[in-house]
Amino acid sequence: MDSEISKSIQGLTTAEDMKNHTKIVMQPYANWEEYLTPAPLSIALLGELVFISSATDFSVNKNPPKDGYKFIRYPESFRACLMQVCNSGWWAFLVAHKSMDQIRLHTSQVPDYMKAAVRILFQDDNEVVNAHLPDQLNNITVVAEECVKLSEGAVKHFTDVINIIQELLEACINAQSFYGEELEAMNKKIEESKLRMQSALESKKIFEKTMSAMEKQMDRAHVDYKKAMDSLPSGWEMVGMDVVSGLTQSITGLLNGLATAISQPALFSGKIKMIDAINVFSKSATILNCVQTFHNFMNVKSEVNDIDWTNLYDQKNKTTKTDFVAKQFEGLNEIFKETPDSDAKTQAQEMCNKGLEICTELAKYAPEGKLDKDKSTQIIQMVSNLTKSARSFDSKSKEVTNSPAISQKPPMMFKEEQKLERPTASQRASGKARFAIEQTRAQLDKTRDDYNKCMENLEKNRKELTDILVTMRNCELKEIDFKTTIAILTKGLDAMGRVKEQWEKMVLFFQMISNTVKISLSTTLKNFVSASEKTQLRSYNAKLFSKDVLYLQVFQASNLANLVNMISGTYTDISNKYLMDRVSSLGKLVAMDKTKPEFETERKQLQNSCDEAQSEILKLVLKNKQEYEQKSTARLERIDRELLAILPTAPPEEIKSIQEDVKAGFSEYV
Repeated sequence: MDSEISKSIQGLTTAEDMKNHTKIVMQPYANWEEYLTPAPLSIALLGELVFISSATDFSVNKNPPKDGYKFIRYPESFRACLMQVCNSGWWAFLVAHKSMDQIRLHTSQVPDYMKAAVRILFQDDNEVVNAHLPDQLNNITVVAEECVKLSEGAVKHFTDVINIIQELLEACINAQSFYGEELEAMNKKIEESKLRMQSALESKKIFEKTMSAMEKQMDRAHVDYKKAMDSLPSGWEMVGMDVVSGLTQSITGLLNGLATAISQPALFSGKIKMIDAINVFSKSATILNCVQTFHNFMNVKSEVNDIDWTNLYDQKNKTTKTDFVAKQFEGLNEIFKETPDSDAKTQAQEMCNKGLEICTELAKYAPEGKLDKDKSTQIIQMVSNLTKSARSFDSKSKEVTNSPAISQKPPMMFKEEQKLERPTASQRASGKARFAIEQTRAQLDKTRDDYNKCMENLEKNRKELTDILVTMRNCELKEIDFKTTIAILTKGLDAMGRVKEQWEKMVLFFQMISNTVKISLSTTLKNFVSASEKTQLRSYNAKLFSKDVLYLQVFQASNLANLVNMISGTYTDISNKYLMDRVSSLGKLVAMDKTKPEFETERKQLQNSCDEAQSEILKLVLKNKQEYEQKSTARLERIDRELLAILPTAPPEEIKSIQEDVKAGFSEYV
């Protein structure tokens, strides 16, 4: 049964499955709709500014700053300032299109590099791996770094537009051309724009901090592996593999957590300081695996003394087998001491301390092998309570880091596990599989909710931009006053800010890919070479562990590249069909003589084409949402069909307990 479960899980976590799963769980946070939806409206707003600029001109240079203006070039002419905004916007969308197309081409090469790297990793000759793997990893690094440059170039152009609009609005305030609510609203928008700029800088600091922590984690993973395997009791190979599995899941959680942080900068710079907690959450699998080890020696659902003292105590070596688990908890506590304070850290430390307390109690009574009923029941209840806490914490970890509940077993580990005998593991494997299924169900349900909220916000933002555009178009040129112009500029500042935010995410995504590969080269490959020079008695040794870590790092980098390839491909396709003609039309409008009738005709064509583009993109958004629903449902149905169906029937109270633990983890973290 255990072998069937293991093979079923491995069949559900192929490279293609995990790539698609990444797309599903990241959809609400890295969705391409955010790149596309503001674009046609932004182009339309720029077109209206060209129209406005044909009205009566005036100066905004009545009260200039002491050092002069940094961005607007013609403060004596408000019309010229508007034209500067339009020209800058035209260049920004042109550069964005070219950059996205090149990013699409670059990232399409990553899967081939990934396949080549995996083929090399599977070679038994260590010299071959050491000689050829760096070339493939360097290829991925080159792609990532080139895409960073392209993304940063697009960010710069949208930043230029925002800076011009922002300074123009500030110039209008300084000129004291209007007062009241309009002034207050405009000031608010300028402050929001400045906060966005500040938030972008904070995101970079957070990113650098987390990448530094990740490099330390990679070094630590090899140290933790050696400690765990060196202290492993005889006959505990499967438990040792569970601990190692926790270490590899820690790496996956860390990488996924960083990707989520990039996608949700507002959340991770907020009150709960989730960035500082990612390192702690990444240890959830190790904590859960250690807690589940207690189940080898007792029935936590029994109300009678049901501790297997004979199996618990090693008479030959005069040691309690849970001493190994105690060392794991002590090691985790040492790691947590080095991390900043957070609610997650407090909760994790409490669980480790509870685990140590249980180990101490078991070690105290194990030599005699007997215990009164009340004390035995108390220990069993402590294990039961700790199991619930560990399950909830692991579920919260899956939510925070967007890590898959049914995780991919690294190839070397899976291969070696198949060689080990598991005479008593079936019940434990069934329980773990049932828990992972319930986690996946809750995770996808939560992702659906987040995606629906994302779509609601998208629609709300679209309506806000559309309303001001409709109001503007209903005005005759002679009716357009300064107040209306400022309202358009303010909305334009907001729209451009949203587009720029998405490009900043793109920069961080590629920086993450690049840094992940560099860590693979500088840290993990070094450890692999070092491990290859030594011989070890265990079948799953440091060399194979290093190979698995390398595989996970390259696989995660490839997953991110694939996600961005999907975004860039969609953007390029939409841009070709619905944006670039409008951008060209905007450039034509800017150059036309505004007194000729052709100008109004071109303006109307731009209006209509932007409306059409908005409508087509909305259709694509709805189609994409429908496909997302189908894919997430199909994923759950396949898990039920291929994994849940082969599990033995579980008591209703066990299923209910698992559901409650998962629900507690996926509830709001405060």
